[in-house]
Formats: sequence, structure tokens, C-alpha cells
Amino acid sequence: MRLSQLLKAKLHHARVTYANPDYVGSIELGRELMEAVGLEDGELVHVWAVDHGARIQTYVFAGPEGTVGLNGGAAHHFQAGDRVVIAAFDLADEPIVPKLKLLDEQNRIVRDLSPFSVVG
Repeated sequence: MRLSQLLKAKLHHARVTYANPDYVGSIELGRELMEAVGLEDGELVHVWAVDHGARIQTYVFAGPEGTVGLNGGAAHHFQAGDRVVIAAFDLADEPIVPKLKLLDEQNRIVRDLSPFSVVG
């Protein structure tokens, strides 16, 4: 059996709502966003800036609707208003279908980018 690290979830063009360097660490995401792509509290995620070169890894926890908050050391790499991509990967021995969502400026899902999704 060969395991591969495959993309399982992606939130594309999320907007950072706050950056707080005085918190212990992590990224806070609206629970509705986490549920839409299958993320769990404490799960490892990658955060990639769209408009500059920052790239970090941290853990995620659920917060209020529309929240995308960077905490601790991560807050030094991002500021409110930055566009980011949030991605998570899973180990699998067979292909998986990732859940991919495009967000608007208020972090609402505006389009399902998942393979095999029905656009309506």
C-alpha cells in the first residue's frame, strides 16, 4: 500500500478579518466554512497569501461566521484584508475528491470549485 498526501480541502480567496499577534497561535475560521470543506478543530492547514509571498502552516479552530483570523506568529505575516488560500491535505491510498470553495470579500461561499460539483 502506497500512501500519498492529497488535497482534501481548499478555501480560495478568503479575506483575513483580523491578525492578533498576542494570541497563542493558529487560524480561526467561521464554522460554516470549516463544515463546507470538512475541516476539524485542531487540523493542520496551510495558509498562502494571494497578493504577497507569505506561506505558513498552523492549526485551525472554529469561530463566528465569516471569520478568518490569524493569531500568534502567523499574525506577523498577514493583515486584515489580505486575500489567502487555506488548504488541507490527507494521506490516502486511493484518489479522493477535494472540496474546493471560492469565497467573496465577506468570506461567503460564492462558487463550488470541487471536481464533479454541480454549478447552479
